[in-house]
Amino acid sequence: MTGVWVLIGTLAAVSVFGLAWRRSQGRVRAAKVSELPPELRELVDPGSRVTLLQISTTFCAPCRHTRILLADLAGKVDGLRHVDFDVTNHPEVASSLGVLSTPTTLAVDSDGVELMRVGGVPKRDVLLDALRPHLG
Repeated sequence: MTGVWVLIGTLAAVSVFGLAWRRSQGRVRAAKVSELPPELRELVDPGSRVTLLQISTTFCAPCRHTRILLADLAGKVDGLRHVDFDVTNHPEVASSLGVLSTPTTLAVDSDGVELMRVGGVPKRDVLLDALRPHLG
């Protein structure tokens, strides 16, 4: 009977953790870094109000969904650009940015200053609402 209670407790703990993790995915969060590494700095478009820097890895399935979503947004919203950077062979870049999982999307202004970030696949409407003040 003790084994059943251990199993129930484990399932409950895993469920709570899973729900908390899922809830955190796709949420817009405050900026973490003040200066981008040179590898990313050169990707920022000075002609765009906001560049979405997607931090990805080669075998990341959610990264593909994020790429499609962000490319679509950049194609439809004036002043918005999307760039994908694969950190598979550049883990030092991910580390310097405080990126612990992919995809992570950084929204940066034309000077390369991080405005916000999203862990996981962004929620389209939430991201657009957060970007509006920066798109002017």
